[in-house]
Amino acid sequence: MAKLKPSKGAPYARILGVGGYRPTRVVPNEVILEKIDSSDEWIRSRSGIETRHWANDEETVAAMSIEASGKAIADAGISAEQIGGVIVSTVSHFKQTPAVATEIADKLGTNKAAAFDISAGCAGFGYALTLAKGMIVEGSAEYVLVIGVERLSDLTDLEDRATAFLFGDGAGAVVVGPSQEPAIGPTVWGSEGDKSETIKQTVPWTDYRSGEVEKFPAITQEGQAVFRWAVFEMAKVAQQALDAAGITSDELDVFIPHQANERIIDSMVKTLKLPEHVTVARDVRTTGNTSAASIPLAMERLLATGEAKSGDTALVIGFGAGLVYAATVVTLP
Repeated sequence: MAKLKPSKGAPYARILGVGGYRPTRVVPNEVILEKIDSSDEWIRSRSGIETRHWANDEETVAAMSIEASGKAIADAGISAEQIGGVIVSTVSHFKQTPAVATEIADKLGTNKAAAFDISAGCAGFGYALTLAKGMIVEGSAEYVLVIGVERLSDLTDLEDRATAFLFGDGAGAVVVGPSQEPAIGPTVWGSEGDKSETIKQTVPWTDYRSGEVEKFPAITQEGQAVFRWAVFEMAKVAQQALDAAGITSDELDVFIPHQANERIIDSMVKTLKLPEHVTVARDVRTTGNTSAASIPLAMERLLATGEAKSGDTALVIGFGAGLVYAATVVTLP
């Protein structure tokens, strides 16, 4: 019986660089209120959101990804030719095939990098980060580009009072590379498909194509059910990620949860009993919920503003449609 050669990957993987892109158009709550019966105070009190960014025609999923990726590659101090894999997490690229990752890999100038898309909603960044880590440790790539990108304005029903104010557009990217010490902890991830109806697309694309419905499909959710699940169940997952990494909340420097809703963030901080010294990402206030892009965008902003610094230990957790989730502890680049 033939024996396979052992993999020649790195012993560990780490995030080496981060970059973000937010569309130029800033949309305040007043614009949202033109089509729903609500108030700025209600939106802020329910979500913490003050503004969000919406993409124009030129700010496509690919274009935003390329901008964010260029910054991440520069931040990592490598060249695009060294990228061996490109993973894009998105639910708002409207071409079923080919994967937008292939276009991004080509336009960035990679040397025929492996490239593919995944769909894991707001947990997509965590899923992609875990896959990238595996590629590096296994030895199939030395550097992997992970991108979370969304144009959720295309999937927003501006007349839906429960969701019209939530979503924004943007792209966040990180370069993952080899490390001689652990810098991306074990991932605690999973799915609860029995709750898939709580966040979903209103109708399949085929119903719109056939004319069974006239309204373009949008994202809808059962707000209270999602809130309860996120607050109670995801706090448990976050704690499991800390335990898996072998650290306590006292040893944590930064908490970067999915930027879904500031009330959810506050409740998770309380449930986890995070010490006051822990910096908490609150990018949702000015960026809104950007699904797969929210964690890398929040990470990029914390580092850019100095609220977090290189070498800090951060707990990241994403959760959303599926319902799916992914949490891990990372060392910031």
